[in-house]
Amino acid sequence: MQKLKNLTFLLPALTLFSTLTAKAQTDTLKLNFQDAEKQFLQNNLSLVAQKYNVESTKALIDQAKLWDNPTLSTDQNIWDGSSRRLFDHSNGYGQVFVQLSQVFTTAGKRGKQVQVAKDNAQIQEAAFNDLMRNLRYNLQLDFGQVATLVEQSHVYQNEIKAANGLVGVTQKTFDAGNTSMKDLIRLKALVFGLENDMVENSRQINELQAELKTLLHVKETAFVLPIVQDKPVQDVNLDVVALIDQAKTNRPDFLSNQYQLNSSTHNLALQKAMAAPDITLGGSFDKNSSYARNYYGLQIGLPLPVFNRNQGNIKSAKYDVMSQQATLQDNEVRLRNDVVQAINQYKLNQQLFSTQQIQFNEQYDKLFNAMTTGFKQRQISLVEFIDFFDSYKDTKLKILQQQYNLQKSIADLNFAVGTTVIKP
Repeated sequence: MQKLKNLTFLLPALTLFSTLTAKAQTDTLKLNFQDAEKQFLQNNLSLVAQKYNVESTKALIDQAKLWDNPTLSTDQNIWDGSSRRLFDHSNGYGQVFVQLSQVFTTAGKRGKQVQVAKDNAQIQEAAFNDLMRNLRYNLQLDFGQVATLVEQSHVYQNEIKAANGLVGVTQKTFDAGNTSMKDLIRLKALVFGLENDMVENSRQINELQAELKTLLHVKETAFVLPIVQDKPVQDVNLDVVALIDQAKTNRPDFLSNQYQLNSSTHNLALQKAMAAPDITLGGSFDKNSSYARNYYGLQIGLPLPVFNRNQGNIKSAKYDVMSQQATLQDNEVRLRNDVVQAINQYKLNQQLFSTQQIQFNEQYDKLFNAMTTGFKQRQISLVEFIDFFDSYKDTKLKILQQQYNLQKSIADLNFAVGTTVIKP
């Protein structure tokens, strides 16, 4: 029965050991955020695909500049009943009709079409920049979270190592009859809980590793180990008005709304121009089918705007302009609130994270070692030690979470402004 209990407590440890062994067998890729960002910009396939979309849209600008092709038409006799041959044009007989025509657009339609195509290219480029902004933001969050989870795993490892040592010592005293079964089981339960927390921590790391490796396009067997600074970020001057102006200039989602409004405005001008009829000019030659044997004619074509004056498209374009104006105003309000919220959140996290916190963290580690030694020497009770053990773990995890919250608030601020305000 005792062996069965020992085996039960060993199962989480075996799971944890296999997880850590699998991680050790992979290639560790150590990166700071600047190197990771550089690799992301070079290798991310989503950005590559969107870049092709931008180039595809730019090609439509050249297409809009092209003239309509001229139209060449002909009409010739196949058989006129007076000859036994088809297409008989011998001896000056048989009809030959040739016509060449060209459509000339009016009211500056071609220039307006080119402008709309340029607007669409700007919208697509803004979509590319917005995708890059969102992916970079996800990269920064995943990067910071993996770094935090790795540090948390070190906390669990240190506590598990210390707890296992205490279990070994307590097991010997229990075998000698100097320790109760209750104390031994209490320590083993402590190890069991830590090992389960460690496995859950490893599971989260594994999920984020998949996202990181997709963003960076690195080998699937690699383990990305983020290197982050553990020093407080220096205070920076965060002027709300200036940062809002920066956001209006840099945020691609806001710029995209401006480009869409420009496109709608230019499309309205184009639809109004479409009401003006285009002119078709051409020349024709007709042999043996007119009052003159060889007839040369001039063709002028002009559709009469009696029924269709493009009224529906013009009306639709007007409503589209009004819709884009309201959308732009709404997004400006959102932009302002995003920037202010990001600034306030950063200041709150900056106040929590300080040099004194780092010193406290180091002193707490020394106290942990002293408490472990004191328990081994029976200077403190089991209940007192376990209370400190839990408090130590919770405090260490909160400190790491505060560090991550500060990095996240930096990412949120840079994301809200659309440019690097504070280096991560």
